[in-house]
Amino acid sequence: MPKDLKQMYKTIMDDHFTPQMEVSFVDKDKRQTLFYEKVSWVIDGVNKGLRYGENPGQEAALYRLVNGNLALGDARTIAPGKYLVSDIELLQSGKHPGKTNLTDADNALNILRYFTDTPCAVIVKHNNPCGAARAQSLEQAYHKAYMADRVAAFGGCIALNKAVDKATAQAIANQYAEVVVAPEFEDGVLDILGARKNLRVIRINDIDKLQSFIGERVIDFKSLMDGGLVAQWSFVPQTLSEKDFMVAATEYKGQTYKINREPTKQELQDMLFGWLVESGITSNSVIYVKDNVTIGIGTGEQDRVGVAEIAVDKAYRKLADRYCFEQYEISFADLTDDDKRAQIENDVKKVKGGLIGSAMVSDAFFPFRDGIDVGLRQGVKAVVQPGGSLNDYQSIEACNENNATMVYTGQRSFKH
Repeated sequence: MPKDLKQMYKTIMDDHFTPQMEVSFVDKDKRQTLFYEKVSWVIDGVNKGLRYGENPGQEAALYRLVNGNLALGDARTIAPGKYLVSDIELLQSGKHPGKTNLTDADNALNILRYFTDTPCAVIVKHNNPCGAARAQSLEQAYHKAYMADRVAAFGGCIALNKAVDKATAQAIANQYAEVVVAPEFEDGVLDILGARKNLRVIRINDIDKLQSFIGERVIDFKSLMDGGLVAQWSFVPQTLSEKDFMVAATEYKGQTYKINREPTKQELQDMLFGWLVESGITSNSVIYVKDNVTIGIGTGEQDRVGVAEIAVDKAYRKLADRYCFEQYEISFADLTDDDKRAQIENDVKKVKGGLIGSAMVSDAFFPFRDGIDVGLRQGVKAVVQPGGSLNDYQSIEACNENNATMVYTGQRSFKH
């Protein structure tokens, strides 16, 4: 009998994780202990924890911090009881969430916390954003984030920073998503989203306090294959406003190099938006942003030139798909008419994948100018990077040759 492969996704694991967990840090006579309790939800009258871990067959559990605190030097962990993702409310759930649903939601909120004023949407897939956008309305923000990478958004986690209205709900219901996270849902919205029976609709009751989590730290744990653990403080961006940027300048062999052109207001907006989105992207990463929307997101590569090229390639391919969908309501991959395909490809080439006038964002410095040249050849006019390379002068020269501007953050934002 052939094995029913679909069944492995339907099998719900009963985890054996304990109701409580304690983590102690001991130094001589001083003991600091963090106390956790396991989270579960009542679904169809049954108490359930996480559906399963990263893959079927892997048990998993979610714990919330309920007591204790940890101080190492001048840094402290987030205060117990300050719940956000670990206190989610399931408003609709054909399936209770699995580990990847929660980590996707968590990383979406990790990014969203920096954009609490303007309507903003972040769509995360496999713990990386595939689209992020700010706009005047929530519907516009969602539409722009979705169309930034419509293909990758399939089955993703949508996080929104404002109450979901009917127009936004209808746009979401027209697509396939796994999770929608928002602070509130207006009257009639759940009826619209209910058309997707397995869509997990999650209300984060304290999402209005997202901004209060800026600068707060938690302990990240990484398990090693032999059972060991690596512990570190979570990343906290130091560049939170446009004034925190430093216009690029450096010295090399007694000569001073500096950027000729100051950034425009829109370039500063895009660079700040991109830098804060970048903090939630797996390294090595380079992304392109224009008009408060991500255009191309390159993630998790081994070299900076390669990831810059991948982000360019994605910008071209995603724009081709967008043009095709807007004109013919099908994906570019499904378009068989050669003349129509050629026209779309030509239209995309004319605007260089939408990259002309965009901002290029890098989570670490460019060791040579070749990485920045990838973006400049596509019409990038603003670059934000940490700075600190011995060859920063090369990057400055490259920008000046192309009338582009560049700023430093003075901080690397690797995420592994």
